[in-house]
Amino acid sequence: MRSWFQAVLQTLKVFLLFMGCTLLFYYGILWVSQEYESYHRYDEPQGKAIKVFQMEDGLPSSSWVDRLMLFYQEGE
Repeated sequence: MRSWFQAVLQTLKVFLLFMGCTLLFYYGILWVSQEYESYHRYDEPQGKAIKVFQMEDGLPSSSWVDRLMLFYQEGE
């Protein structure tokens, strides 16, 4: 009888540890998700921001097929 009680007690300890770690992980994921949800990536930049990409007028215009092939060749 005593060994059965110890086995149940050990099982309960493992279950409580598992549930505690699961809840900690779950609320940690919720917290990280909430932090990134409020992050505004596409806001207008502040300060002395410059435009990084600009099409040059001197180059011949390329079709969307040429742009797609360049995309596949560069691997980006």
